[in-house]
Amino acid sequence: MNQNTFLKYLKKKEYSRLEPYRVENAVILAAGFASRFAPLSYTTPKALLRVRGEILIERQISQLLEAGIPKIYIVTGYQQEKFRYLADKYPVELLYNPEYAVRNNHSSVYAAREYLGNSYICSADNYFTENVFCPYQYHACYSALYADGPTEEYCLTTDESGKITDVVVGGHDSWYMLGHVYFDRAFSRKFLEILEREYDLPETRDLLWEKIYMKHLTELPMYIRRYPSGVIYEFDTLEDLCLFDPSWNAYRDSLPK
Repeated sequence: MNQNTFLKYLKKKEYSRLEPYRVENAVILAAGFASRFAPLSYTTPKALLRVRGEILIERQISQLLEAGIPKIYIVTGYQQEKFRYLADKYPVELLYNPEYAVRNNHSSVYAAREYLGNSYICSADNYFTENVFCPYQYHACYSALYADGPTEEYCLTTDESGKITDVVVGGHDSWYMLGHVYFDRAFSRKFLEILEREYDLPETRDLLWEKIYMKHLTELPMYIRRYPSGVIYEFDTLEDLCLFDPSWNAYRDSLPK
């Protein structure tokens, strides 16, 4: 065996150790109404808005592909037909959530249940100023930003290792959930076990999947992944969007007062 062959062998052996941590796919949740964007969302799902020159969901798909994520599933619901072009333009698969109108986003996670393993769970309307995705992830994690002062977001408490030990709605000077999430295989198995068990309970219908996670925090180990300000954006309202992309000001100003 010559030196070059030996070095290739060593490299292959090292990479083989990473295989348990390879990201298998990404699931982009794109089924919701985005009711706070009405009347704009009556004609265009929020994920298909053009922001700083790019369609929100297309930017995210491109970033996932650039990171080497091999499979991308998009869970649709509201105006599903408007997402169909994506399957022609990109190597993605569209899934349909038939319960998008009567349940919260846990039903979109459920719609993708057969694909969950080492999986990114993404919101279609997030905007990342840099590529936050990686081909390998060590354990389940939730991305987070820091709030100076009071916030009504989902605030995180962690131990010294970064493991999430508590989540509360609202806080002060705190890291809070925002952006993409990563389920490793163990997390996916346990979360789906819980979701299957509780899916038909009346109290589950209106819950975000994050609320289900919060109820079972001790059974579902997850770690924080901290990001600096300016990397992850979420647009809850048209005003948020206008602040980020002033090209939307004209549309906002045209609306009846």
